[in-house]
Amino acid sequence: MTFDPAALRTREYGWMASDPAIYLNAASTGPMPARAVAVADEWSRLRARPHQIPLTLMFEAAATARRQFAQLVGADVEEIALMTNTTYGLNLAARALPLRPGVILTFDGEFPSCVYPFQAMRSRGISLELVPRKDGLPDEDTLVAAIARPDVVAVVISWVQFASGFVADLERIGNACRANGVFFIVDGIQGCGVRPLNLHALPVDIFASGAQKWQLSPWGTGFVYVRRELVQQLEPLDVGWACMRASTDYARLTDYEFDFFPDARRFEVVTIPYHDFAVANASTAMLLEIGVEAVAAHIASLVGEVIDWVGTRPDMSLVTPADPARRAGVVSFAPADPAATSARLHVAQVAHVLREGAIRLSPHCYNTRDEIRAVTQLLDAETPP
Repeated sequence: MTFDPAALRTREYGWMASDPAIYLNAASTGPMPARAVAVADEWSRLRARPHQIPLTLMFEAAATARRQFAQLVGADVEEIALMTNTTYGLNLAARALPLRPGVILTFDGEFPSCVYPFQAMRSRGISLELVPRKDGLPDEDTLVAAIARPDVVAVVISWVQFASGFVADLERIGNACRANGVFFIVDGIQGCGVRPLNLHALPVDIFASGAQKWQLSPWGTGFVYVRRELVQQLEPLDVGWACMRASTDYARLTDYEFDFFPDARRFEVVTIPYHDFAVANASTAMLLEIGVEAVAAHIASLVGEVIDWVGTRPDMSLVTPADPARRAGVVSFAPADPAATSARLHVAQVAHVLREGAIRLSPHCYNTRDEIRAVTQLLDAETPP
């Protein structure tokens, strides 16, 4: 289908026509489309009378989520486990990968989920090393060179940096990891759904993403990809009833059989929020219908507007890389007084955030050039260069 942003906005985000707010904060929380809200309402009605929810409906919601997430990232459904957030998937990597004592590398400035789970591994003789930034951005050259060190056992990074929008070259880093027998772990939440991805073409071992941001889904939904060759090699450290094959037959749950699912479902420990995943399915289906490439192109045009505008302002510095290949949906810039600029935007009902000393805007498929220009004109009017 041809992507028509105006038609999508009318159909799925009708409230934006009358609401004075300009929503430019998908990198924090993505607004659910109308079709997802309708599913949420229906499942809330069903949840009030749970005897009306057949098990088949619950299982189908989960199966659909795995299938669509796999399609979104270029994976097989057997490599996808449903998770409640990105952090749980990263903890899976930290605890289940067969890591010998040594060093895990990450970028300085990473989101804390790429830091704390791996700092917690000191008791296993594993330390986390931060690769210093270069000119305020991740230093990929230094990271790739360090991967060849004999003490390095894994690399964990964000595909897209939360504060700057810097996009890592997963192929380059992954190839360096593979050449040196190093595991490669990726936090994908700031790119998943709005930047094309084919994990089967990349040397990534574990990829985790929450769906509440760019995937326009409820909190508490997400997934982890585990490379097929690793699925049965990893011993789940969190073990519950839901990851066992025998638990699919509710009539014989006490015929205990310690037999994990042969696919990534072996990492799904507990009962998942079926209703939330059903809602996520509606949002994911919309992104797949539009096409991630089309979504990415539209967002790139909006981000480009901001970057071109920053270039006209000598009092502002661009934090996000200017190179289109190195950016996704996050665009950040640092004015002379970030807090004051943020306050003005809040008064004007421009949804954004202040991150690491910079204004962060994150437009999505529902935003327009007119909205971007309204924001830049607002800042031009109130803070002349």
